[in-house]
Amino acid sequence: MARLLKWVIRITGAALLLGLIAVGVFYMLLSRSLPDYDKSLAVSGLTAPVEIVRDNANVPHVFAASDRDAYFGLGYAHAQDRLWQMTTLRRTAQGRLSEVFGTRTLNIDKLLRRLDLYGAARASVEMQDSETLIALDAYAAGVNARLEEINSDALGRGAPEMFLFNAPISPWQPADSIAILKLMALQLSGHLAHEVRRTRVSLMLNDKDRLRDILPDDPGQGIAALPEYASLFPPQSLPRYAETTRMPRDPLSPFAPPELAGASNAWAAAPARSAAGGTLLANDPHLGFSAPGVWYLARLDLASGGVIGGTIPGIPAIIVGRSARLGWAVTSSYLDDQDLFIEKLNPENPEQYQTPDGFKAFETRNSIIQIKDHDPVTMTLRWTDNGPVLPGTHYDLGTVTPKGHVAALAWTALSRRDTTMSAAIELMSAADVSEALEAGERYIAPSQNLTLVDQNNIAMKLVGAMPRRAADHESQGRMPSRGWIARNRWQGRIPYADNPEFIAPRGGILGNTNNKTVDQPFPNHVSFVWGDTQRIHRWERLMQGREVHTRDSFIEAQLDTVSFTARSILPLIGADLWFTGTPSPEGTQERLREDALRLLADWNGEMNEHQPEPLIYAAWLRALQVRLAKDELGPLIEEFTHADPVFIERVYRDVDGAAIWCDVRQSSPQETCTDIARLALDDALVWISDRYGNALESLRWGDVHQATHDHPVLGEVPVLRYFVNIRQSTSGGDHTLLRGRTIGEGPNPYHNVHGAGYRGVYDFADPDSSVFMISTGQSGHFLSRHYDDMAQLWRRGEYIPMSLDPDLARAASVGVTLLSPR
Repeated sequence: MARLLKWVIRITGAALLLGLIAVGVFYMLLSRSLPDYDKSLAVSGLTAPVEIVRDNANVPHVFAASDRDAYFGLGYAHAQDRLWQMTTLRRTAQGRLSEVFGTRTLNIDKLLRRLDLYGAARASVEMQDSETLIALDAYAAGVNARLEEINSDALGRGAPEMFLFNAPISPWQPADSIAILKLMALQLSGHLAHEVRRTRVSLMLNDKDRLRDILPDDPGQGIAALPEYASLFPPQSLPRYAETTRMPRDPLSPFAPPELAGASNAWAAAPARSAAGGTLLANDPHLGFSAPGVWYLARLDLASGGVIGGTIPGIPAIIVGRSARLGWAVTSSYLDDQDLFIEKLNPENPEQYQTPDGFKAFETRNSIIQIKDHDPVTMTLRWTDNGPVLPGTHYDLGTVTPKGHVAALAWTALSRRDTTMSAAIELMSAADVSEALEAGERYIAPSQNLTLVDQNNIAMKLVGAMPRRAADHESQGRMPSRGWIARNRWQGRIPYADNPEFIAPRGGILGNTNNKTVDQPFPNHVSFVWGDTQRIHRWERLMQGREVHTRDSFIEAQLDTVSFTARSILPLIGADLWFTGTPSPEGTQERLREDALRLLADWNGEMNEHQPEPLIYAAWLRALQVRLAKDELGPLIEEFTHADPVFIERVYRDVDGAAIWCDVRQSSPQETCTDIARLALDDALVWISDRYGNALESLRWGDVHQATHDHPVLGEVPVLRYFVNIRQSTSGGDHTLLRGRTIGEGPNPYHNVHGAGYRGVYDFADPDSSVFMISTGQSGHFLSRHYDDMAQLWRRGEYIPMSLDPDLARAASVGVTLLSPR
């Protein structure tokens, strides 16, 4: 027995030793790719030495003798920290994910091949101006210098993921950067999905008023420039066909549901509304969360001066940021830049489709998708005059496409003459608002509201190509239209001068929260669908609540968690429920409802992570929308993953008879809106009780509203996910200025998956007092201390200095890389 025990101990010890050795070897291999920021390196492609100073937040400050060498340095820095992210984005745009990930990503690749974003990017390279071509070539050379260093020095293949998903990395090319910019346009697009949804709902509802209820137009006039200071304290339908299976959601997929198709906040103050007498600008673009995040902070020293702000790895430009003379910010404009066309096939020849001038052959091309561990797939790509033909599995197109027809997409981002990259490069050297507005003419896609400030002026202008539609367009772009009718087809681009703009408003305040900016009739409108009807009201109050603003007041607004929606909706839906009857016995459903109503009655609408009320409120609204619409929409109710406050308000104010939604059609009694509100609250409380118990006071919104910065590839791997995913308890919600958009589905529909991955506030009274922050860290290497070192700062609403002072960058730097010509 003693001998057996001795052998068990020996075997166990040997196993533990082998395990430790394996972990050590694994760590050694992975850590080889950790970049060394403090070194000198001779590289090909430089004309003079480049110095990359990493400040104590690991933000690279690139100092170079020429713009070309500065872009080279940025490319090298991006490849040091985010190589895996860059190559994955490139593969996504190319439709080549399956070469690495197998059949999991086949449907994504098929759709990207049909869109041919990469082909459009390659064609657009020659459309760029000479300065942009220099930037693209130099940036690519910088990336490739890092690739050469990795190969020659055996630096762990450049990233830990490369060991798990081994695939060759081809040299970076200028088209790759343009393709990633187009991929961002895809992630920000949502009008195609809205067209399909509107069509499907219209087939379920015969009453146009009811369609206007569940898919409401944004109410009120457009808001961008505020008035002079005064305190606010005093169609067509299509036959319905069998449903198809939609493409499953994948963390690697760039196709976001329309509720997560882009957002952002930006606001500016003129000197007259600034306490320090200089212009102010705040910006927090909203995108899907991931680890690493989308944004990467950097500073470039160009001939026109220093520029600093947020970059996207793979793109050689400061996308949002400032120079010493100009600040620029972007928000999603929600421009309707996509139209779906139903193309009629020739019954005698399915290789032809009908046009206004008769039948015409599709433009076709074969494309081969290589798949890891499987045989390749050959597919035929088809285009019509209106755009690429898309499969019925994408956004449920099969449910709205009649037999004998196919669907084609017109979209500005598919332009093969796209000069958006040139606009981004030119913007960085603009000396003032006027020059920046001129640069904006080159923007094609994604369309944005570009908010600008210089030393004296503020402005906002919609940039991006606005499609020109005929006044008698059949569906006005709201639903799929017949592609063979001439008046439905796009008729070019509206002149840039006609894009909405707001320059030097008398009130001295400009802003956008993805709300309606202009209220113009079709076809001169911007969109029928906007991203916000709620945050804008809170923003107005904060901006007009004080006569002058400071950097700190702009920060306060960026971090504001008070929900205008909660304050306006709760009194409506709970009007007949507050403080009614005598207290119910402890432990009953009635008592639980009374406790919930008591908490909500005393609540100020602040979506604070430490409070229970935000969870009760969010669950009530979610259950209420389901109760109101499920009997009318049936399975389509699953498409409405987020409660729409405008729909609920229309119902509870009985706008145009909307209170009829409260009556359940399948039941004999006639339910009132009070009945539905009570039942929905009970539904919400049952859901909460099943998961978190009946002690409502102990609930924490932050426990369910966790920001999910998950690794798109390794985030679901057991054990490893604890190292690569970044989860944080967060305040805010769907309709707060500190926006934390919930996922809306799955086992935890309140996970925070979409929000401000970048925050910046710029004060031109003292530019070097400006601040910024990203939501994860600069590095994409999960063994680096810079992988998540900004995450808790971001969660707490803290910022780091955004200075162009070289001495400040050098002070306590984490390393200086000196690149010299070989």
